[in-house]
Order: sequence, then C-alpha cells, then structure tokens
Amino acid sequence: MDKELIKQCLGILLLVNNMLSKITRLKKSLSENKDHKTLANNFKYLMILQIAGYIFPLLTLPYLARVIGVEGFGKIAFAVAVIVWFQTITDWGFNYTATRDLAQNRDDPKKVSDIFSNILWSKIVLGIISFVLLIILIFCIPYFYENKELLLLTFLLVPANILYAEWFFQAIEKMKYITIFSLISKFLFTIMVFLVIREKSDYIYQPLLISLGAIMVGLVSFYIIVAKWGVSVKKPKYSEVRNTIKNSKDVFINNIVHNLYNSFSSVLVGFFGGSISNGILDAGTRFVNMANQFMTIIARVFFPFLSRSTDKHDIFCKINISLAIISSLILFFISPYLIKLFFTEEFSEAILVLKIMSFMLIFSTINNAYGINYMIIKGYEKDLRKITFNFSILGFILAFPLVYYFDYIGAAVNILSIRALIGLTVMYRAKKIKKKIEFGSLD
Repeated sequence: MDKELIKQCLGILLLVNNMLSKITRLKKSLSENKDHKTLANNFKYLMILQIAGYIFPLLTLPYLARVIGVEGFGKIAFAVAVIVWFQTITDWGFNYTATRDLAQNRDDPKKVSDIFSNILWSKIVLGIISFVLLIILIFCIPYFYENKELLLLTFLLVPANILYAEWFFQAIEKMKYITIFSLISKFLFTIMVFLVIREKSDYIYQPLLISLGAIMVGLVSFYIIVAKWGVSVKKPKYSEVRNTIKNSKDVFINNIVHNLYNSFSSVLVGFFGGSISNGILDAGTRFVNMANQFMTIIARVFFPFLSRSTDKHDIFCKINISLAIISSLILFFISPYLIKLFFTEEFSEAILVLKIMSFMLIFSTINNAYGINYMIIKGYEKDLRKITFNFSILGFILAFPLVYYFDYIGAAVNILSIRALIGLTVMYRAKKIKKKIEFGSLD
C-alpha cells in the first residue's frame, strides 16, 4: 500500500514538473511584446484573485459548518441551485459574446458605448423576466413557497450581476479592477459572517450578506466604467436590445442547458432527499467548484487574447488541461482530509462525493478550452450548442432515476458523466474544425 502511494505521489510530482516547465516557456514568450505583457499582468491579478477566493471562504467554512449545520448548508445550496437558472438567463451568454465584441472594438469609443448600453438594457429586461418567473414558481410550488425568503434573498445576486459588468473589464484586459472589487467584497462578507451568523436559524443571512456585498461592488464598478472610461449609457432602443439578445442566443442555450443536469440535479436532491442530502452534496462539490472557478477564470482571461491570437490556442490547451489533471488528482487524494478539516462529522459522507466530482474538473476544463476558447471564437456557437444541448437533455432524463434511487451519489455520478461526454465530444469537434481551417476538409 505504501509503495503504491509513493508511486502515485511520484506520478503527481512528474506532472507538476512538466507543468512548471511549460509555464516557464510560456513566461518567456509573454515577455516578448506588449500584448503578451498585458496577458501576463492579468495573470498576476488573477492569481491574487484566486488566492483570495480560496482563503476567504476557507476562513468561514468551518465556522458556518459548525453553526448552521448540514441542514442549513442544504437549504442554501437548494436556493443557489434555483437562482443559478435566473443568473444564467440574465447573463444570456454576454460574458463571452460581449467580451469578444468589445475586445475587437475597444479602440472605438462610440462602439464601446453602444455595446455596453445594449448589454446593460438587455440584462435589465432579462432580469425583470427572471423575477416574474421566480414569483410564479414560489406561488405554484409548495417547496418553493416554504423557502421563499431564502430564494428572494438569493435572487439579489441577479441585479448585482447586472450592475457588475465583469465582462467589460475582461474585454479591455484590466483584471486589476476585478481583483480589487472582489477582494473588497470578500473581505467585508467574511467579517459580517462572524458578526451576524450566530445560530442555526441565521443561515438565511448568508445569501443576504453575499448579495449586499455583490451589489456594492456592482455600483462601484458601474461608476468607474462611466466616470473613468467615459462610457455613455444610451437610451434603450427596442430593435437593438432585441438584436443583442438574439445574437447571443446560441451561447445562452449552451450555457443554460448545463443546468438541466447540473443545478437541476441539486434541486432534485432537495425534493427527494431533503436539506441534509443537499448539504452533503454541497460540501462534496464545494472544493471542486472552487477549483473549477479558477480554471474558468483562466479561460476567460485568455478569451480576448485568443480572440486576436488563435495560433496560441494549442499551448493554452496543453497548460490548462495539464493544470486541471494535477488539480483533480490532488483533490481526489486529499478529499478525506479536506472534509474532516473544514466540516463536522455529520458531513463525513461528502468524502465520496468529492472523490467522484474531483474528475469533473478535467472535463470542464476541456470543454472551456475547446468550446468557449475555440469554437465560440471561431464562430461555431451552434455546433457547441448542439453538443451541449443533446447531452444535457440526456443528463436531465438520467437525473430522475439516479437521484431518486441513489440520492446525492446519483447526482454526483450524473454530473460527472455528462461533463465527460460533453468535454470529450467538444474536443473531438474542435479538432475537426481545426483540421478544416488548416487543410480545408471537414467530414
């Protein structure tokens, strides 16, 4: 057993060494011109952002686990799984299409104002529609009505995301601002958690604190965009708002269909297994989601750069996927220690969930690398949408029997399986597209 463990550790060390060699080569190439220096500078702020993204939640996690317990965690996880649908509707894929369009026109002030205004008004319209839909669900579904206060407080994240035009800062490649705003929000939230949440019934304040912090950051960032960069907010025009929404529908469909098997599985766990099962699932996926968020931000930092320099896509994929493999292996082997360190004994069953979900990081990264950062850039949104839609429908169908019979384990298996199918199929399709572009032949 010891020899086997040594072999596994040596394997991980070899992967890390290979990864460091690739990063060193990339760092050397990044110093060659201004465009690459901008990308390197954004990476610096990205690392600061991610370190903070790990530290602040880890400070509050043991405290919240002890105070609100597994049931409180489960209720919050259920509300988040529901509101994710409305966040996706409001985002509508603009985080990618708007970033791409603005990155390509950022030297034209009039065009920048047009793009910003159209995205803002489109998000406001979609946000209003989302709120109406939530109210209808609350009054039509008893379980939603039982948790109406929690759902409404969590929904405050939607207007916060409308105000916080993160895509704007990514498009102009000013990650410094995103980093500063995020640090402020996380710092204030961390302090307030210890001051406000003192007993089990206080779990309802957790989404309120996050939402208020996000709204504050959104207001400040909105002011900077208008004041510092002189972006004008123009009056809404029906035709332009309609076209803005229409032009991003393929990316939106690609984004929202993930919820058919991902967040929907969490919602089903709430219905079939209750808040405790949801709490275990949430604890088991929390560290994977943190790592996945890190990989997703890397993909989004590269997005405007790769929109102009697609020839760098191969090296981006190698580094990104290698990092995901290393992270997945680390999460798998240290999962028992993570759960025991940050959660109480009642969360012990989350260890198996974390082991299963740790491999999801690899396939999500493959999907981002070849789907978001290649197929969308090359204009193959419809191809990506078709792949994602078909497998997401499969995941939606499988979620019912898997969750009903296997509870949170079934949800974890379903999410991992569909992510694997999507990631591998997207990679296969992207490579065929590359072949078409390079050699002019696509079957």
